[in-house]
Amino acid sequence: MLKIAIFVDMKTPSIKALLAEGSQHIGSTITLTGWVRAFRSNRFIQINDGSCQGNFQAVIDYSRFPEEVLRGISTGAALSITGVLVASIGSGQSIEMEVHSIEIIGAAPVDDVQKTVMQPKRHSLEFLREQAHFRFRTNTFGAVFRIRHAVSFAIHQYFNDNGFFYLNTPIITGSDAEGAGEMFRVTTLDASRPPLKENGEIDYGQDFFGKAVNLTVSGQLEAELAALALGKVYTFGPTFRAENSNTSRHLAEFWMIEPEVAFNTLHDNMDLAEDFLKHLCRYVLEHCQEDLRFLNDREAQEQAQKPQHERSELGLLDRLQFVIDNPFKRLTYTEAIEVLKNSTPYKKKKFQYDVAWGIDLQSEHERFLVEKEFKCTVILTDYPAEIKAFYMRSNDDGKTVAAMDVLFPGIGEIVGGSQREERLSVLEQKLAQFGIPEEELWWYLETRKIGSVPHAGFGLGLERMVMFVTGMSNIRDVIPFPRTPLNASF
Repeated sequence: MLKIAIFVDMKTPSIKALLAEGSQHIGSTITLTGWVRAFRSNRFIQINDGSCQGNFQAVIDYSRFPEEVLRGISTGAALSITGVLVASIGSGQSIEMEVHSIEIIGAAPVDDVQKTVMQPKRHSLEFLREQAHFRFRTNTFGAVFRIRHAVSFAIHQYFNDNGFFYLNTPIITGSDAEGAGEMFRVTTLDASRPPLKENGEIDYGQDFFGKAVNLTVSGQLEAELAALALGKVYTFGPTFRAENSNTSRHLAEFWMIEPEVAFNTLHDNMDLAEDFLKHLCRYVLEHCQEDLRFLNDREAQEQAQKPQHERSELGLLDRLQFVIDNPFKRLTYTEAIEVLKNSTPYKKKKFQYDVAWGIDLQSEHERFLVEKEFKCTVILTDYPAEIKAFYMRSNDDGKTVAAMDVLFPGIGEIVGGSQREERLSVLEQKLAQFGIPEEELWWYLETRKIGSVPHAGFGLGLERMVMFVTGMSNIRDVIPFPRTPLNASF
């Protein structure tokens, strides 16, 4: 509820608050700050402050203002305007401002604006990425990043309400949780003349931490330590992968949410992931309607330009509701391989990548299962041990591990997790199989010696989730400043 206090003594309300509750305060004198989106007929100013998608209309009597002020009311200019709230006689909003004074806080010369994404025309997403320093000021990216905030808040809300403790895990770490080796090295050594061992290798014993360290690829291993004492924890922080992959689905720097729960099995883990993801979709639908409608309409325009067979069957709002309303389909990796082998695309050799037991499923396979075969969110379980990480619990068949991936329409894998290997002897065997020296993870192994219990967790990439709830097709468009190969401008 908007408080009257924001309208007295020249206080500055947000435009979001004004549009929601301002009609209750007609006759109040207020001050608005924001940026000009349009100025028509030397009379009507459309001003936006970033708090919402909508603009607020301020009406001026141009005869009361000097020419230099009128010239300064240009698209992109920052203004502070003071006036009286009055009932609007036009359509579009119930109230407007009758302007008494205008202060141009930041000018926006027309020639400069014409070179940017702020010029009043539709721009390609590629062009917007080239001007990432200005793209926040567009309707599309204003909507995307307000929704990203809402998703982040909903994540913390969900875990807090369900008894989880928020844990900060190290950004600089000496362990490679995934065992993939695709890490960014962190060092203070002189790059041109690093100290060397007798065998010619770099002597990281002389480095800041006395060993080789890197930016984290996951906070999971550390989260497990806390879960085995606190019961339920989650991490939410930046992670890094030096994977030279220049695609619409990969970033070198991204944000991960990783819950870890003591005494949970793989089945419990699936239940948690499903409930969690549905909560996020519900929260966004409830709290981001204006921005979602804008993005839904934007997507519909793009879909209309595609061939019929490439169009999504459901719009953005419908996809979100569909995830909420329908239980997730659960099947094993082995069952999924059989479905794929019996599919028409496989028989007609339409898949780019082959299908065989033991492969790491590609996005095209995952999306077929979700979008064509089952037409709902899918959870795959029990993957071949050879394609999954060392910490996943070995199943009794000796071939698979208690892993799970959640597959979303349009995205493919959005969540990856597992029940963790809690048995010391088995974990030691797996480290040997993966070629990981025990001395690197001595602390991890010790947790299995004293009071070890079954436990499970998963990771959700924030950017993948924001892609789904906004309908954006490129992951670079859902993070403020994307880090990709050859791209670190800011």
